[in-house]
Amino acid sequence: MQWQTLDSTPFLPPLYWRAALKRKITGSALPEHGLRCQVRVDPKAVAAYRKVCGFADSPMLPPTYPHILAFGLQMQLLTDKAFAFPLLGLIHLSNRIRIHRPLGSVNELTVGVYTCNLKPHAKGATFDVVTVVEDALGLLWEAESTMLCRGAKLAGETMDNGLSVHTPLSELSRWKAPADIGRRYARVSGDYNPIHLSAPTAKLFGFPQAIAHGLWNKARTLAAMGEQLPLANVDIEVEFKKPVRLPGEVTLMTSGAGSSGEFVLNGAGAIEHMLGRWQPIA
Repeated sequence: MQWQTLDSTPFLPPLYWRAALKRKITGSALPEHGLRCQVRVDPKAVAAYRKVCGFADSPMLPPTYPHILAFGLQMQLLTDKAFAFPLLGLIHLSNRIRIHRPLGSVNELTVGVYTCNLKPHAKGATFDVVTVVEDALGLLWEAESTMLCRGAKLAGETMDNGLSVHTPLSELSRWKAPADIGRRYARVSGDYNPIHLSAPTAKLFGFPQAIAHGLWNKARTLAAMGEQLPLANVDIEVEFKKPVRLPGEVTLMTSGAGSSGEFVLNGAGAIEHMLGRWQPIA
């Protein structure tokens, strides 16, 4: 894979237009290049993100915050002519982050994104969006988001190896996901996907009402778990199940503090919205 280095993080408005105009699958391969650039962490932007996601003040960046630093690069890559799938309509199946060292006194970082691991799926094709964040000492944080493109056709066997929870869990917290949380999260993340913004825009994509961003659900969960999670050398994986319709109420069940453990985000009527686990980095 070749890296293409940008002078600055991409300007989002033209990328939204590009995403809105592309509705067809145009191939069955992923781009052969990744994008990277240097970014500065803006304390005001971090504070706004903390507020929307429920993180307490801390000298450490929230564990999910590097997603925000990478969003413009991801948008540019996933709206590139070399990217075969329409960005609108992609379904976020799972997300995994690895925090190699504590995210404290973080100022200037190099962020890179690329795609890989294209595979057939019962409903189309999946691929991973990989994000790597480095500081002066080397690799600091990395993530993989697995995305599904419905209707894409790939030859080969389909595999399904989802997460499952095996330990006893007890309730840690519950919270309401308010009707406007999709719009509030969009303002701090840059992710203005119509399915999250309002019922009328969600209906255009087949949802009866707006749904919460998956990465807001993950961030809000990790904020609630706060002290239960290690600050570094931790691999935190979630699988998104049924979406959280807005407004909604959820309950977080966890296995308790420790170097590894499991958690589930449930809705009314025992609906599973998200399964997760954390463990030391292998």
